[in-house]
Amino acid sequence: MTDFISNITAVAEEFEQHFAAHLPPVAGLQGKVIEAMRYTSLGGGKRLRPFFVVQTARMLGYDAPGVWAVASALECVHVYSLVHDDLPCMDDDDVRRGKPTVHKKWDEATAVLAGDALLTHAFDLLARDTVHADPLVRLALIRDLTKASGHDGMIGGQMIDLSMDSLPATEETITRLQDLKTGALIHYGVMAGATLAGADDAARKHLSAYAAHIGLIFQITDDLLDAEGDADTVGKAVQKDDDHGKATFVSILGIDGAKARARDLAEQAAGHLEPFGHKAAPLKSAIDFVLTRNK
Repeated sequence: MTDFISNITAVAEEFEQHFAAHLPPVAGLQGKVIEAMRYTSLGGGKRLRPFFVVQTARMLGYDAPGVWAVASALECVHVYSLVHDDLPCMDDDDVRRGKPTVHKKWDEATAVLAGDALLTHAFDLLARDTVHADPLVRLALIRDLTKASGHDGMIGGQMIDLSMDSLPATEETITRLQDLKTGALIHYGVMAGATLAGADDAARKHLSAYAAHIGLIFQITDDLLDAEGDADTVGKAVQKDDDHGKATFVSILGIDGAKARARDLAEQAAGHLEPFGHKAAPLKSAIDFVLTRNK
């Protein structure tokens, strides 16, 4: 685990430099929204999704500069989702990554526009010819991110989450919700690395299954952190799911059952990395990291 922490920290530090360069500079009469974009995007987070882009591509022998632009585009979408998720009409959170959320530091309108701007900026980044020389690869990256972030991905999952009062509170429902809400962007991170590297169908099949499993593990541990975590460590409010009567893996399976489900998924995820041998070590270590994370 120590090696993995060093690894993800090194990737995060390198990513931070690229991310800062890929965000627009504060300028013009619209500078306030750009300032909000940079405020919420930089200086925090594990950068797990960018890690998956970079390390999957490297595992497959691809390490061109465009990988950082793809990772930045993905993180733009992730951060936008957090900004909107924190709004009073959604989860109504005052703190994110240990600092005031955008609508608390500025106002709700600025938060909405900053999120919108980050989302649209993501596709601007992916369309640039510096991402990859082949326009068909760039189109594939754009197409896949639209699906991962849209009605059949993250936004669809968020809608299911908001509609849970009228849906059956079953493990099947929660799994579908989290496959979309949380898992879709994690899945995109892994598969974007594979797309950049030109992975064959067999490799993509294994990586897709790995990504699906680790996405669910991430959400199960998120539910566990909400139930058992400390707000100062987690960096946001905890025990909100229980306070709101929200259906989660913990509420359905119990704490012990949720932990057992996560361990089972971890074994399956590791099995899908076997064909890649020792080169998959960073991705394999990510399983334990997600399984045991405390924030």
